[in-house]
Amino acid sequence: MKVENKKTILFVDDEESILKVAAQYFERQGYQILTANNGAEAIEIIENNKIDCCFTDINMPVMNGLDLAENIRLHDNTMPVIVMTGYPSLENTIQTIKNGVVDFLIKPVNLKQMELCMQRVLRQRGLFIENILLKEEVRGKVRLEELNQELLYKVEELNILNKILGSFTSIASSADVFNRAVDVALDITHADHTLFYIINESVQRPFNVASATMRGNLVRAEDSQSYTAADENSVDREPGPDPAPTESLIMEVVTDELPLIISQNNGARGLPADLLSVMLVPLKIRGKVFGVLTAGIREGDKRFTEKDLYYLSFVAQSAAQSIENLALYENIYENLFATLYAFVNAVEARDLYTRQHSNRVTGISLLIGKQLGCSCEELDILNFAGHLHDIGKIGIRDDILLKPGRLTDDEFEKIKQHPAIGANILAQMGMWDKERQIIRCHHERFDGKGYPDGLKGDQIPLLARILSVADVYDAMASDRAYRKRMEEKVILKVIHEGSGGQFDPAVVAAFDAVYNQGYILHYMETGQLEEIDGYHAIAG
Repeated sequence: MKVENKKTILFVDDEESILKVAAQYFERQGYQILTANNGAEAIEIIENNKIDCCFTDINMPVMNGLDLAENIRLHDNTMPVIVMTGYPSLENTIQTIKNGVVDFLIKPVNLKQMELCMQRVLRQRGLFIENILLKEEVRGKVRLEELNQELLYKVEELNILNKILGSFTSIASSADVFNRAVDVALDITHADHTLFYIINESVQRPFNVASATMRGNLVRAEDSQSYTAADENSVDREPGPDPAPTESLIMEVVTDELPLIISQNNGARGLPADLLSVMLVPLKIRGKVFGVLTAGIREGDKRFTEKDLYYLSFVAQSAAQSIENLALYENIYENLFATLYAFVNAVEARDLYTRQHSNRVTGISLLIGKQLGCSCEELDILNFAGHLHDIGKIGIRDDILLKPGRLTDDEFEKIKQHPAIGANILAQMGMWDKERQIIRCHHERFDGKGYPDGLKGDQIPLLARILSVADVYDAMASDRAYRKRMEEKVILKVIHEGSGGQFDPAVVAAFDAVYNQGYILHYMETGQLEEIDGYHAIAG
């Protein structure tokens, strides 16, 4: 029988005649034959060749067959080893089996018997290897599935964490953070309700400031203890307060500064009976507990898990980071505004006649703006721009700025640069475009003859048109280096004559309205703004 895929057989024996006869026979049968005189030679051959089956004698010099079988087992436990011996014993038989020998032949050995034995063990070896490969394939598939599930979990977790982080990026004030926190926590943990309590050195007892329910209703602090009419229609029970963790449980979390989860309420912690599962997470700001974020389940089969607690903790952490960032932002801009106002004060301190000019212009502008129906945001912009509208004068030389007489044409050209200088100062400090534009345009004229850009009509921002009227009124109503305060009737005449030319007629009409109500004169005398339609403006 010829072997199509040549198998490599190793014969190990210290008798050359046996090796020669066996080699000749098996080569004629189509096998590749390698021979060794002892175990040590066999090991070297095995390390350098792929061996399919090994025949070995037991009693050999240097390394005997049993030691060889043990080395083969350690090297490749799939290689079948057949032992041949002329001195069989029970002890040898047991030892060979222990060493991984798969068959045992008694010398003298019939060559055909050797071949049949080898064919049998090779078939067994093939089945053994196939079984190993199948097991490896199964294990590989199982591991691949585990890795795939792990990856899906990680992707889901990453998406949730990104969703939480993204929820806190667009918050404009610290007050909104708590409402956002309970809303996000409700969505992420699939709780029935979430609540946020403030508890710190200033607030000794937990105080609920925000909550959200499964009905999607965000409940503000002032009405967090009751449901709305819409809530009553969304659940099949009487409206009432959401069941909440006990104060002692909240204080426990504050004291330990660690998250707490009660997956199943068994009544041991004094929780309300209808609060089936609950989580509490401390919110820390600058290392100190500021409040506690809680989530609860009232009905259904869902119970909170450690994963839910992890997500709730991340919500609290993100909320705390948002508060710290907002505080830092607000502090930076407060310092920046203080610096800019200091510049304005420095400008006005150079000229005793113009002290508090920016404050007065701001106050008059706010009165006119409110009369025109400006929004709160527009009034805030006007408040900021009004205080800083003359900041560019810090770039004008004293001999021009403080000149007691009339300016020459060249000197006036220098003065006309101050709106652009002021806008550039704010630009270099990263301030907002709207405020910069108003400061740049407050000397533009409605007829297009103003400076620095010669804008006309609606090309000029409305708030700059308002500021222009207020600026001119205060300039005429104040003592200046080159003249005394003008009479009130003259001031009003100049403003009215400028309507449609220097000034926007609608702004002049609004000025007249608040002037005739006495608001402007009252402000000029007292420095206090009256309340107009519920809006309290703040003069600097």
